[in-house]
Amino acid sequence: MDKGTHTSKSEQGSNGSASEQGRATIVFSLKNQIGGLANALKVFQEKHVNLVHVESRKSRQNHSELEIFVDCDGDRRQLEMLTQLLRKQTDIVEIAVDSAPPGDDVPGVPWFPKKVSDLDFCNQVLMYGSELDADHPGFQDSVYRQRRKHFADLASNYKHGDPIPRVEFTAVEVQTWTRVYRELNKLYPTHACREYLKNIPLLVEQCHYREDNIPQLEDVSCFLKERTGFSIRPVAGYLSPRDFLAGLAFRVFYCTQYIRHASDPFYTPEPDTCHELLGHVPLLAEPSFAQFSQELGLASLGASDDAVKKLATCYFFTVEFGLCKQDGSLRVYGAGLLSCISELKHALTDKARVLPFEPAVTCNQECIITAFQDVYFAAESFEEAKNKMREFAKTIRRPFAIRYDPYTQSVEVLKDVGSISNMVKDIRHELDIVEDALDRLYKCPRLGGQSEE
Repeated sequence: MDKGTHTSKSEQGSNGSASEQGRATIVFSLKNQIGGLANALKVFQEKHVNLVHVESRKSRQNHSELEIFVDCDGDRRQLEMLTQLLRKQTDIVEIAVDSAPPGDDVPGVPWFPKKVSDLDFCNQVLMYGSELDADHPGFQDSVYRQRRKHFADLASNYKHGDPIPRVEFTAVEVQTWTRVYRELNKLYPTHACREYLKNIPLLVEQCHYREDNIPQLEDVSCFLKERTGFSIRPVAGYLSPRDFLAGLAFRVFYCTQYIRHASDPFYTPEPDTCHELLGHVPLLAEPSFAQFSQELGLASLGASDDAVKKLATCYFFTVEFGLCKQDGSLRVYGAGLLSCISELKHALTDKARVLPFEPAVTCNQECIITAFQDVYFAAESFEEAKNKMREFAKTIRRPFAIRYDPYTQSVEVLKDVGSISNMVKDIRHELDIVEDALDRLYKCPRLGGQSEE
């Protein structure tokens, strides 16, 4: 997804300098069939990763499979993308990436963005995008596939700071949106949480949410920026969990701009604009939910692959399929439910299995994308879910802590006494402001809405 302009951004580090080189050893298994190895090794070529040594042996677990040992080197970011793709196409047995080179900000951990503009490196699409699987409703529709390529090109050319391109949607796309919008809005009053219902009228007023109009992402992004500091970034399809969560850390939400195929408007195997705008956006406009989303993202920065997987699973069962208790009954706040008519109905029936949200348990639950979930997790409130995720994040092993600076939209890595001391100074200044405010309130109680005694 990198755009080739002069020096490709995939060939630069986070500070714009030459890319950092790394080395990896990967062992993966393949079925013993003609062309299998060639297809797997083609991924290395596509990612410009150099093969240093390759061996094959019969699998110890399954004699009909081969285990492939690959020693390779190349750009560290490309190596990460390579391993993500291999996980989709093969069964990874073992993987080891060498330590970061001297001078790296955080030695020994996966690269992660330090400022919001670094997200230009974090938009590698792993599924769909301009290519569709054979079971996708639009696979045999050449017009739809060409339209998807148009949206993929818009997303791939986007860079931080650009306005999001405005799209003139076709009559077919608007008709599909209309059917989804109309049917979901019949369910929201009895199924959606109060925070969701509170923000929908604001979106109608300020972003032109209507059944006959598909809102523009640029308008939605400006609205969210004023409400919670979140902004929208267009994307062509499924991102890796690491890249997607990294966006949340900077209060950036990756958002698709295409519409699901018209042949089945109430089903989509992937996120589309109906899912994003009707499922996610109303709650990203809620401060407590926005903070919950960002903290999930911050916890992922520099975390191991296993930790990122657990965080992504927690995201799936909260932000996508979460329930909460309000006024003595269950309500929905998960975007995957709020954008799917049939599962939205199912989730609040007696047939649905609901457990309390406990991150240590939830993170091991299987995520299902082709059928209803086997189980849903309910929190007492967003605040409770946020507090539990904070405690869970503390169990993730990292040799540093992360602090987000909203003024510069960057993260500070707290890994030594100096960086921690600077943070303490800032906290002291903030406490001085609080102390001064309380002092003024005490001296001038009318300013605080209190009556003089």
